[in-house]
Amino acid sequence: KKVHSHPLTNDTSTALIPSDLKKFVESVGFEPVMLRFEVKSADVGGKAPASRPEATKEPKGKAKPQPQPAKENVKKGGKKGETLLALQYKKSEDFAMWYSNVITLSEMIAYYDISGCYILRPWSYKMWDLIQNWFNIEIEKLGVENSYFPLFVSKDRLEKEKDHVEGFAPEVAWVTKSGDGDLAKPIAVRPTSETIMYPAFSDWIQSHRDLPLKLNQWSNVVRWEFKYPTPFLRSREFLWQEGHTAHATYDDANVMVMQALELYRRVYEEILAVPVVPGYKTEEEKFAGGHQTTTVEAYIAGSGRAIQGATSHNLGQNFGKMFDITFQDTTGKSQVVWQTSWGLTTRTIGVMVMVHGDDQGLVLPPRIAPLQVVIVPIFTKKFTTVEAKPYCEAIVKDLHDQGIRAKYDDRTMYNPGWKYNHWEQKGVPLRVEVGPRDIESKQARLVTRFNGDKEDASVDGLGSFVKAKLETIQEEMFNKAKAARDEHLVQVTEWKDFVPNLEKNNLVLTPWIGGEHKDWEEWVKEKSREESLKARGQEAEDSRTSTSVAAKTLCIPFTQPELPEGTKCIASGKPATCWVLWGRSY
Repeated sequence: KKVHSHPLTNDTSTALIPSDLKKFVESVGFEPVMLRFEVKSADVGGKAPASRPEATKEPKGKAKPQPQPAKENVKKGGKKGETLLALQYKKSEDFAMWYSNVITLSEMIAYYDISGCYILRPWSYKMWDLIQNWFNIEIEKLGVENSYFPLFVSKDRLEKEKDHVEGFAPEVAWVTKSGDGDLAKPIAVRPTSETIMYPAFSDWIQSHRDLPLKLNQWSNVVRWEFKYPTPFLRSREFLWQEGHTAHATYDDANVMVMQALELYRRVYEEILAVPVVPGYKTEEEKFAGGHQTTTVEAYIAGSGRAIQGATSHNLGQNFGKMFDITFQDTTGKSQVVWQTSWGLTTRTIGVMVMVHGDDQGLVLPPRIAPLQVVIVPIFTKKFTTVEAKPYCEAIVKDLHDQGIRAKYDDRTMYNPGWKYNHWEQKGVPLRVEVGPRDIESKQARLVTRFNGDKEDASVDGLGSFVKAKLETIQEEMFNKAKAARDEHLVQVTEWKDFVPNLEKNNLVLTPWIGGEHKDWEEWVKEKSREESLKARGQEAEDSRTSTSVAAKTLCIPFTQPELPEGTKCIASGKPATCWVLWGRSY
């Protein structure tokens, strides 16, 4: 005997033994209500009882488990036509649980039985596909070619660059066995590919005629995080692209660094509608073994935290010397190459969800939406699929002809209200509603997901109208996110104002002694943690948390406000040389 249920989705059934289901429900703090349907053998096939069976009551005196607040939220959020799969948490009340709700109920993520590893369902993988397609076109313009290198790296190679391996050592996963036997030497699963690719660079590069060498690969990497994982943002396996280039001069390499970073800015701002701050990382935060790191930093208003969006590194000649990547220049002299590496991950998707999502679910900018428009017919007894189909399919064709990703939802087992909620939860930017009156008037109703606006539009030229509408939505979503970010971007010149502004979920721009001063950077981190915990009445925080209350440097922004002569560093009190951006970060 088993109980069949539909957890988180309507199209998949799960079979559980009743005792296991009861045990699970009780373990999460809910009181199961048992309904007993007692039917005598003689009544089989007879009429159903006229009244609803009463719920069984627990014996008096037995303590009842207290329901969690989420249950109450579901009741408060209940609306006519809901699928009963509404979000259980509000973005403003429990951000972490809201995020988990959104990515599961929108069918982006499925959890896996290894902590920190997740299944990317088609809805989210299509977003990654769209990013890949756009990015491939852009890097081809820069002369970058796609390639693929092995997943594994030998211990000797990984440990060849001391600073590099020390930066990744705690996160490296090792393969030590094959079947029942031990490997002669352990093999690392790539945390990044510098030490995998550069021995090949050494073989391929002999002359200045072989430069520049510009390669990219789309792959997965494994970093065995010990901090609490968060889907998309911090996981033990993730997907990314990593670009690796070799050049004859520092200046050529630096041009490549900035070109890659500009593409990352465009991914966030032009595709994901997420504003970012480009800048340099400090010495403390730069890539292990590299010469200089540039970054784009995003801000998530819902949690008040910053997040590193993507990085582009000037590796200098360090790896070239370690792996003997040399070339003969035009005068016949042997020179060491200058190198870059740059990477963008599926973190992009998580950032976009956090920035734009709301209490109904996912909210997608049109350019990243797997489905940009859904057509929902409003069936009635007199207006059936037979009448709706030709009209709706003509709309779909018009949209497809304009290059719009559109779908006609002609399912008859669900009513329009259910479909509205379903597609809103999945974040589809625009819904087209078609009823019998719309056909009579040769129009359709358009409903915008991100702001709920409704308008009627003629089906004559609807494709071009919707195309322009989607561009407007994209722009408005970016402007809304930028306004939310800018509200929390402040300048502070005295330490007494620093932590109070962190407590207001602000990004804090301060005068700084310089990016090379790791000691003062560490002082700010520890001092801000100490003062924040004291203000909250806490003694310590979990060392494994990925959301520390301590401040960290995000970047030294490329665009610097004026720094009056004599301005003091906020920490050391010495003359400041630049402005640096701080925040609490993921």
